[in-house]
Parts: sequence; structure tokens; C-alpha cells
Amino acid sequence: MADLFEFYIDGTWVKPHGQTVEAVVNPSTEDMVGRILLGDAWDVDRAVSAARQAFPAFAATSLEARIDLLHRIIDAYKRHSDALVEAVHLEMGAPLSLARNAHVPAGLGHLTQALEVLRNYRFERRAGSALVVREPIGVCALITPWNWPLNQLTCKLAPALAVGCTVVLKPSERAPLSAHVLARVLHEAGVPKGVFNLVNGDGVGVGAALARHPDVDMVSFTGSTRAGVAVAKLAADTVKRVSQELGGKSANILLDDACLPEAVRHGVLGCMRNSGQSCNAPTRLLVPRAQQQAVIDIAQSVLSQICFDDSHPASAIGPVANAMQFERVQAMIAQAIAEGSWLIAGGTGRPAGIERGYYVQPTVFADVTPDMQIAREEIFGPVLAIMPYDSEDQAIAIANDSPYGLSGYVTSANIGRSREVARQLRTGMVHLNGARADQAAPFGGYKQSGNGREWGEAGFDEYLESKSLFGY
Repeated sequence: MADLFEFYIDGTWVKPHGQTVEAVVNPSTEDMVGRILLGDAWDVDRAVSAARQAFPAFAATSLEARIDLLHRIIDAYKRHSDALVEAVHLEMGAPLSLARNAHVPAGLGHLTQALEVLRNYRFERRAGSALVVREPIGVCALITPWNWPLNQLTCKLAPALAVGCTVVLKPSERAPLSAHVLARVLHEAGVPKGVFNLVNGDGVGVGAALARHPDVDMVSFTGSTRAGVAVAKLAADTVKRVSQELGGKSANILLDDACLPEAVRHGVLGCMRNSGQSCNAPTRLLVPRAQQQAVIDIAQSVLSQICFDDSHPASAIGPVANAMQFERVQAMIAQAIAEGSWLIAGGTGRPAGIERGYYVQPTVFADVTPDMQIAREEIFGPVLAIMPYDSEDQAIAIANDSPYGLSGYVTSANIGRSREVARQLRTGMVHLNGARADQAAPFGGYKQSGNGREWGEAGFDEYLESKSLFGY
């Protein structure tokens, strides 16, 4: 068991002011695997002060120096990859295969993508008689969630450091282990004192203090829409920039010419991946009404291949990340049943044969209508809603009938049809015919899925201010 009772501030590990102990629980076993101390406003002041003092010198570093720094961070990340895999496995119960093949590579991908963007990014450009200069925004508070801890951390940290910002990180108190390993990575890579700071804490004690802090220039937040609204309100008094990546309820539209066996398998496993704990998961499967029974039959076959022991990595899922999330998912499954959704697989309770851990049965409902709670609220568990439609226009309308607009999915034997439908979806991203996300492209959503964009060149833009030099 690891006791992580120190914060990383100003280039060294220090004892925090906050003394509240929080257990880190392995959701696979419900055993405590570590403890952390939760920080308070005093700890936030200390970390922000270190970042503020380090900012002028770091912002003035050369492009070559920051390229070299990213190279060193990437090399150290690779050396610590086994420790990162183990940390993600313990803190959120991800199967080892998923931690090794998805979680840790996602973090490395954002670091290498930031390096590539940095080599070619235009920090200066002409606009008429003016020179427009892009400059680092300043001290950035990074508030990250528990569901994809390394992915969400590095997609913020990498561009912030690349452009010359200094940061204070508050990882989720539910999944802090990988962040501590990453802090060791950054220290080993020689990140200058005060440029990166880590403070553990909860939203009330540390997240709120960061959001309202007058010396924080930007908050980058990933989490629930409810929490994102609270962060934005706290940040408003100091008129700081707030970038938010929030909830989602993504529609996966199968057009009437889609290859059903392939498309349904891809959709079901995409929904169940990471135990359904992905903001962009395809949780609403929209299918032609005449094909719904065929889709159900394929979905049931795919579900029969899901395992919980990592014996089949392609279809292995772990538990949801904590007891609170387990209870929430159970309640929403029960509510869907009460509303009259057609339960075709799964249901409440743990999977057969599993007595411990926050495991949820992979659950699928059919004949779901747009007014049902299961079609409207983000569940964040392995729960899929199959929704029949009668026309392509109706499918588009159902997909857009959501307070969220993060991602979407369209599959057709004709790529032209997929493209046409994709252009009509009110979402920040659309996957065409099963295409994977590309870390070079912007990641983010419309409506209550947030504002701003992460990943690639768009991620750099979030951490920069524009200065116009007229008559240059």
C-alpha cells in the first residue's frame, strides 16, 4: 500500500498543510491500495505562487529548449511505463491489457503529438500591417478526472508546457496514483522548478480554490457538466479563461446499408470499453426499425464474449471506478426498467460469479425512446440504449435531440452517405465508419459538452494569448 502524503511543489516533494486522509481503493477488489492527504487553500496558494514565480523565465525559453524538454519527458515516460500501467490498474480497476494497450499509450501519444505540433506551430504571423504574436497565457490550473487519468492529464499538460505555461495539477482524488508517477517522470526529465506542481485534493477544497484564485490565468477542466458549471461560476469573478470538456451522450447511427455484424460489434464494444466510462462512448445505438431484432441478436452474441478476468483482452472490461459510481449506475438501470425499456441483456447487480468489486453487468436496452432517462442522461457505465428510427431524417433528429454534443458515429456502406449525415450532427466530433479518434485533430464538444478544444494544434491555441503589434 502506498501512502502518498506529499505534494510536488516548486521542484520538490513537500508536506501539505491539509491533513485530511483519503483512501485510494482498488475498485476490482474494494481493497485500499493507498492513501493521500487532501490539500486546502493554503496548499493551493503555495503551488500557485511557485507557478507564478516560475512563469516569466519559462515563458521566455526558446523553442529549441522546450522541444528538448519534451524529448526528455517522453524518454522518462517510456522508462516508467510499467509503473504507470500498474498505477492505472490499481486506481481505477482497468484490466492490465487496457492499461497497457490504451491508457498509457494515450498519454504517450499526447506527448509525442505536442512535440510534433511544437516543431511547426506558428507563434507569429502577419495580419495587414500588424504582427500577431501568440504568447503563453500564464499559470494554468489543470483539473482532471478519474476515468482516463493519463489521457486527460497529458492532453492538458503537454500543450501547456510546450507553449511556455506553468501549471498546477489537481488530479482526481479517486485516481491519484498515476499522477504521482507522472510527477516523478517530469522531475526526472528536468522540468524547471515551479513549472509543474501537483496538489491532491477534492473539488471543494482544492478545485474551487484553484478556480477562484486571482493568480491563476486559466482553468482547464474535464469532468461532469454539473461540476464544470460550478468551476465556471467560481472563475467568473477573476475573468480567467475556462476550457471545459464535459459530459456526452453520443449517438451511433447505423444507416440501412451498414454491415450489421461488423457495425454492431464495433458499437457494442465501443460502448462497453473502459467499463462505459468514456465521455465520448457511443451509448445510443440508432438503428432502422426493421433491423432492430437483427441488431439485438448480434448485440447479445457480442455481450456473451465479454470477460472480466482479462482472458480475452479485446472484450475485457473492469469495474466502474468507485462505490458511488456503482450505486449511480445501478439506480439508472433500475430506472430504465421502471420506465418500460426493453431489457435484452444484463440488469442490476454484479455479473454472475463476481462477489467483490464494483463490477456492473454489461446491460443493453432496446425500444428506447428519446424521452426516456436512459436516452438523455449520461450513465458512465457499461449500458447501451438501442433506439429504432423510421427515416434518415428522424435518426438525425434523434441524435441531435440531446443537451450534449460531444461526439457521434455514423456507419454506411457508402462513405458519401456517412459524410453527409455527419455534417448534420451537432457534435464536436463524428467517427465515420468505425474510424478511430486522431490525436492530431481537435477534441471537444458543442452545447453542454463543454467549450474549447484539446489535442493537436487546437490544444495549443487554448493555452495562448494573441497580441497584435500594429505598424510592425
